[in-house]
Amino acid sequence: MDLPAQLQSDRRKIIMANFGELVLVLGDLHIPERAHAIPESFKRMLVPNKMKHILCTGNISREQYNDLCQLAPSVHVVRGDFDNDESLQFPESSILQVGQFRIGLIHGHQLLPYGSQDAKARLRRTMNVDILVSGHTHQNEVVLDDGHYFINPGSITGAYSSLTLDPVPSFILLAIQDTKLVCYVYELGSGGEVEVSKTEFTKAASLRDDGTAPSSNNQSSLMQSLLA
Repeated sequence: MDLPAQLQSDRRKIIMANFGELVLVLGDLHIPERAHAIPESFKRMLVPNKMKHILCTGNISREQYNDLCQLAPSVHVVRGDFDNDESLQFPESSILQVGQFRIGLIHGHQLLPYGSQDAKARLRRTMNVDILVSGHTHQNEVVLDDGHYFINPGSITGAYSSLTLDPVPSFILLAIQDTKLVCYVYELGSGGEVEVSKTEFTKAASLRDDGTAPSSNNQSSLMQSLLA
């Protein structure tokens, strides 16, 4: 590697280190049954050596699973309701510790009625986690409820779902430093542009009256860091 390339790599590592441990959260790809591919705008952002962990809510083929394994050293995938490849023995649930946060991962079809906050809260207590990540609805969501966090990355391909009208392709990136968590939601706009919203948590954060976390719709500097 020549010096300029080495300096660029070092600069990128320093920038990303400022955000703590990065956790990519995605799922419900449904390739090739319901979608052709991950949008190119997203693909350009998801490159190796930037994220430390990947959490996938399932419905993923072997090819896409192998691609994820090239992006990060720690990849956690749970079985989706359409994961029928018997050679991929994904678990029904997984738990990961990042910083001071214990993160639980499921697909989400186990939650009845689908997307029910009460059902998610019960499962979070059963799993004894700070953050519960689930998918299945193909609609991204970030909710703070009773001091705990519930995250749905949506479908990264925008795959069809009977539960969500016109799903928007999306994924989530978590930046975790000790007790602080910053959640970036990436959505594909109607014109093909990437739109970013940001939500910040601390583990001891108090609830707002509506039970959700405070958020900002400003595009984050982390997007530029991913593309650097």
